[in-house]
Amino acid sequence: MKTAAREETALDVDGLRMRYGTVDVLHDVTFQARQGEVLALLGPNGAGKTTTIEILEGFRTRSAGRVQVLGADPAQGDERWRARVGVVLQSWRDHGKWRVRELLAHLGGYYAAYSTAAVRRPWDPDELVAAVGLTEHAGKKIKTLSGGQRRRLDVAIGIVGRPELLFLDEPTTGFDPEARHEFHDLVHRLAADHATTILLTTHDLDEAGKLADRVLILAGGRIIADGSVAELARRIAGEDEVRWTRGGERFTASTADSTAFVRGLFGRYGEAIGELEVRRASLEDTYRALVRQSEDAAGVGR
Repeated sequence: MKTAAREETALDVDGLRMRYGTVDVLHDVTFQARQGEVLALLGPNGAGKTTTIEILEGFRTRSAGRVQVLGADPAQGDERWRARVGVVLQSWRDHGKWRVRELLAHLGGYYAAYSTAAVRRPWDPDELVAAVGLTEHAGKKIKTLSGGQRRRLDVAIGIVGRPELLFLDEPTTGFDPEARHEFHDLVHRLAADHATTILLTTHDLDEAGKLADRVLILAGGRIIADGSVAELARRIAGEDEVRWTRGGERFTASTADSTAFVRGLFGRYGEAIGELEVRRASLEDTYRALVRQSEDAAGVGR
């Protein structure tokens, strides 16, 4: 049973610490992520998000703590391990004369040697171009792409090797609403159909709420919250707010179970109830409240 549990754990971080000189940037950061889970890492600027991600990617050496990424220490990761990991940075720099499909086919060739019985690498270039919505632009030179199209290509580059773990850093910057919606569908497919574990960093809290199975909030180098959006909202809000009108008069009530409360309202007053509204704490409400609590506890600004 223990062996199976380890195989299902894509990320296992325990007591992670990072120090630059005499300054501690990360303090005892601990969390796990299951295979196929979408995890959003949120936090204000300077919270330690980038440092955490770079350690997990194997680009930065930690000061202390235990880190296992796909069963290996990223600080010791070899080429075979790196073939299992995908990274989408905020921007890429490629030769503008490459054509979209040509570049993806070229990059994909580096992954073929790392195919396994369980995972066929890389993606077929045409399938990949279609997955990120660039079929009509497959033959275009990169330098002719719009900002949003270029960002889709960034995502394609990150997943060309069919990664088992994907790091997404502000992935939809520059996307229009339709492209954003298509990208969200792609993330859900990667997680559901390919069991890809995804660690997402974003400043778009609405996006995090739509994509993430779990949310981690990092502030002051510490994990201050870990749970689903609903769990974190309950932790802060405690109660839902229900508003309604009856007989021309407006009413407001707080309740821990809005579904039962509304059912009781209609059971008692029936069609006399109007303009019913149930407000639950959003991820943004929760995020701001938790960060504010953390800053108050740390004496920030005093």
